[in-house]
Amino acid sequence: MLHSDVPAPPRLMEAKSQPAAGEEDRPPAMADSQAATRRKKMTKQLTGKRDDTAMHAAARAGQLASMREMMSGKDAVELAALLSRQNQAGETPLFVAAEYGYVALVAEMIKYHDVATASIKARSGYDALHIAAKQGDVDVVRELLQALPQLSMTVDASNTTALNTAATQGHMDVVRLLLQVDGSLALIARSNGKTALHSAARNGHVEVVRALLAAEPSIALRTDKKGQTALHMAAKGTRLDLVDALLAAEPALLNQTDSKDNTALHIAARKARHEVLI
Repeated sequence: MLHSDVPAPPRLMEAKSQPAAGEEDRPPAMADSQAATRRKKMTKQLTGKRDDTAMHAAARAGQLASMREMMSGKDAVELAALLSRQNQAGETPLFVAAEYGYVALVAEMIKYHDVATASIKARSGYDALHIAAKQGDVDVVRELLQALPQLSMTVDASNTTALNTAATQGHMDVVRLLLQVDGSLALIARSNGKTALHSAARNGHVEVVRALLAAEPSIALRTDKKGQTALHMAAKGTRLDLVDALLAAEPALLNQTDSKDNTALHIAARKARHEVLI
């Protein structure tokens, strides 16, 4: 059955209240074991980490009061130098706080950043917004975008936006939030030509696909460097509802060929995706 209607995005959650001075900032409760495992792995990786400043250490521990103390009384130049300091992994204190999901700490620290400082990339290629988007930390993403909405336009070395990464992972709340800031983000392609729609379709995230099409309907026909559309991506998977959603948005996709003259049907047949060949 075709799914041509896109559900209206629900109102996003209000930011959580900040801890009082002296309290530690704790990440939001994790509903799934994967997130808990990720944080344990991050803690393990601290062994032998070098070049952390006192700010990095406070950020890792979620020490809001200590961070406020370190940021107070500094002139603009001195504070910018402290906030820009990168450890051996290229991480700034803001990146660390965002990676660990400390919402109140990020909300406090971002007040003292401009776009250039907040978008400093770690060796992974990610800045603070990008790592939060990858992990699906919508509260951290919200705090960063409320302070500096221009961060939504930052990209990594392969020209991947935070939107593309969130779409790949299927983080629907993060996708909605980024599209609310600027729907045209959906038009930005990676260096291989793939948009967020390609990424969401390839990974079977049908609700993300619908949200992206609602924001920018024209991206349905966008092709990557192999001449493939999001429908070609969907044909590599098994989600019939995803194929239906794309065809409902743009029926002409069915006959569109890639650089090797393959339609999506050719791709599905080659991969024996009987689910999408009905």
